Amino acid sequence: MTTPDSRGDREKVVSKLPSWLRQELKVRAVQHGIDMQDAVEAGITAWRALGSNLSPIDTSGAESFATFLPGRLWTGFRSDCKLRGVSLIQGLAQSVRVWLDSHPAPAVKRPDIVRRVVICNQKGGVGKTAVTAGTGEALAEDSTALVPVRVSKHFAALLEEDQEAANDPLALEDLPGLGQRVLLVDFDPQGHLTKQLGHAPLPMDGDSLTNHMAGDGKSSLSDLIVSIDEDRFGGRLHLLPACTDAFLLDVRLASVRAREAALERALTAVEPDYDVILIDCPPSLGLSMDAATYYGRRRPQEVPGNSGVLIVVQAEDSSADAYELLTSQIEDMRNDLALDVDYLGLVVNHYDARRGYIATSSLQSWMAIKDPRVVGIIGDLKEQKEAVRAKRPLLAYAPRCEQSVALRALAREISK
Repeated sequence: MTTPDSRGDREKVVSKLPSWLRQELKVRAVQHGIDMQDAVEAGITAWRALGSNLSPIDTSGAESFATFLPGRLWTGFRSDCKLRGVSLIQGLAQSVRVWLDSHPAPAVKRPDIVRRVVICNQKGGVGKTAVTAGTGEALAEDSTALVPVRVSKHFAALLEEDQEAANDPLALEDLPGLGQRVLLVDFDPQGHLTKQLGHAPLPMDGDSLTNHMAGDGKSSLSDLIVSIDEDRFGGRLHLLPACTDAFLLDVRLASVRAREAALERALTAVEPDYDVILIDCPPSLGLSMDAATYYGRRRPQEVPGNSGVLIVVQAEDSSADAYELLTSQIEDMRNDLALDVDYLGLVVNHYDARRGYIATSSLQSWMAIKDPRVVGIIGDLKEQKEAVRAKRPLLAYAPRCEQSVALRALAREISK
């Protein structure tokens, strides 16, 4: 069946494909940045040029599949299928397989230097933990599957207070997961990140990150790391759980040589296993924050923006006061130790325009700051709270919810 198409000489053609093969074609076409119809056209052209038939493909359960192809190509393809003694469905499946085999999935890009993202704000309750977990989850999603991502025009719609545009389903784009190997470090003695992801804090009488930072590690730090076992992360998402002994970290660091480098010394041994390490900082401006800032500094030969500080705020006045205190401490570290510390951006969390003028005007104030700039706006919705109650990662609990698609956009924004 063919239907004329107004776009050049192409016609709509309808046949059938197994759903698994169609999905593989859809993902691979996105990975290579081309339309599915162009991939099918290239596959049919290559199949027709073959000197012999390919091994049969199981097309049982094939479902309707429509695309646009040049009319002459489709007519010639139908004739070739008859000459070769294969059904149109089988010929199409083989053509798609030819294209897939000649266009393998691109390898996941690995950073030359492990990326270190320090997620911070000494003000409690702004949602640092949720942003840390969600960003790490978005970075670790399967690169061979498509996930919905909120495109950047969402920011403009929010600023214009146009909720209809902000919720426009066309503002979503299906993109392959990022496939990164991610370590989440719960650097907060309260252990919210650890508990939210369904794990128990490390026991006080055992080993911990605090012990390793103080030079008293009892075993390899890698022995403390646990995996977040959800299929969509494929073993790429790990957690270094918290221990309540971190309440004593500042006291213990006071007697440690080069204490600002203590976190780096502890994590160096596990860095080769990961592409990205995210630090969920405590609500503190003490020595632990100094150590986290130092860890996120730009290293020699590291490109700007590969690592740095990501600040989580809310659209209300007290966040502005806390922000000034935090950036003042970071600037002191920069100047006192001659460090290059990059700001990766601001994340406005728990945003809800229905809260009126304070929320919308505060958002505009954050957007007016150009360094660091706003790189994410995360809504205050029920799915995050439900995921915490279920002790599951948000992107596994509700992968298509508004918060999930916004967190994927944030992960891509800070990965540019």
